[in-house]
Amino acid sequence: MIALHSLPLSSSNRQTSFKCSVVGALLAGVIVLLGTLNAGAATPAAPAANRPNIVIILADDLGYGDLGSYGAIKVKTPHLDRLAAEGMRFTDAHAAAGVCVPSRYALMTGRYPFRNDRDWRQGTVIEDGRLTIASLVKSRGYATGMVGKWHLGFENGIAFNYAQPLRGGPVDRGFDSFFGIHASTDIPPYFYIRNDRVVAAPTDKIEANSSPGWSPIQGAFWREGPISPDLKLEAVMPRFTQEAVNWLAQRPSGGTNTSQPFLLYVAFTAPHTPWLPTEKFAGTSEASMYGDFVAQVDDSVGQILAAVERAGAKENTLVFFTSDNGPVWYPEDTKRLGHSSTGSLRGMKGDAWEGGHRLPFLARWPARIKPGSVNATTISFVDLLATFAEITGAKLPADAGEDSFSILPALLGQTATARPGIMTLSSRGALTLREGDWKFISALGSGGFSPPNKQAPTPGGPTGQLYHLGRDPGEQNNLWQQEPEVVARLSARLKAAQTAGRTRP
Repeated sequence: MIALHSLPLSSSNRQTSFKCSVVGALLAGVIVLLGTLNAGAATPAAPAANRPNIVIILADDLGYGDLGSYGAIKVKTPHLDRLAAEGMRFTDAHAAAGVCVPSRYALMTGRYPFRNDRDWRQGTVIEDGRLTIASLVKSRGYATGMVGKWHLGFENGIAFNYAQPLRGGPVDRGFDSFFGIHASTDIPPYFYIRNDRVVAAPTDKIEANSSPGWSPIQGAFWREGPISPDLKLEAVMPRFTQEAVNWLAQRPSGGTNTSQPFLLYVAFTAPHTPWLPTEKFAGTSEASMYGDFVAQVDDSVGQILAAVERAGAKENTLVFFTSDNGPVWYPEDTKRLGHSSTGSLRGMKGDAWEGGHRLPFLARWPARIKPGSVNATTISFVDLLATFAEITGAKLPADAGEDSFSILPALLGQTATARPGIMTLSSRGALTLREGDWKFISALGSGGFSPPNKQAPTPGGPTGQLYHLGRDPGEQNNLWQQEPEVVARLSARLKAAQTAGRTRP
């Protein structure tokens, strides 16, 4: 029996300490997949002139229902809606976790986060020497840059020595350059980092703040602590946007087919708390300060897309936009403002329910992706590594991207390769497994931020949750006891995936 230990979480600290049990012993042949388009059998290397530039824009705590292209009415997102119209909109895309640290680990490594027990406060979350999306494309000749929120730790954890290099960060995990912050803008100490150096030490102090009328972890919420004189919380998003625009402007020959291809990863800090829209966006939505902050995210995306176009790189640039996990948005917020940040999905950030990890996911590649297309393929953040391997002609080694499957066929409008479902991790350690429309959850309750986050089984009652999302997308009818054969099958598959240490053959 595999023991599932929970990830500690408290209402005063919204970040997971990213600890879960890992039982790993490689068992060959546990999972067999049909098809040949897997990450370990990538297509031959494409000519350098045909390999696309790649831009990944990751919002922070943005919900499935926050964009106009996903049904939002009270918040206007014209730039993101244009991105959807010019590319592909996925309706069943998932983060590998309901909170940011494990979600970002999965995006970077193509590996499910329950396989990792590292704490970002104690050291680096990404193991030294592990292949990342950045180091992969860098090995294929790409220039690589990152702007924004790292939140995957440094060698000394949060015991920062501001006069020394911060080792184990982005520039040690495949990025040529980095400008950003170590975690969220509600987690001190607050300071900027350029490559592996602190720009200015946090010698000042900022007092804690919260917003009346919202829960303690919503609104203009941040924690007290040290802050550098050059960092203003409300100016972080504009600064990151400008840094990304500047990075694109510095590409040789504008990033065209005759120059070095590039990967730019922009990790926004919004609309995560503190919700601090600038004056330009304050009051522009009908969803209060949160909606205004979403509108600012949209504008920042528009500025980055414009920079790609000015560089003459639009036609051969593959742009992804998504969010790291769901929002902190309660049912009473929806009733009060008439805006559901998670759309019709149940739950929110942290949860095993869909609102915690099903997210907007947009992809544009004018040379290859059909404009205005909608794709219902079930995909996960872990799939980016294998996708980039196939695009660039790389072959993944056995000890990399253990759970990553290329979504290039889906992007090109082709039938996606069969895969053994997807798995997600809640903030309290509940695991989910999707197999077609079936969704298995290893525990009762939300497993995250929504009450009840944990429930003890009643005598003779279900010990977990099983939903058929095709018939019950709102996850209201637990079929655990009505479908014992499905429960047994999915439970066995989940344990096999844990034991094998991988799902990619």
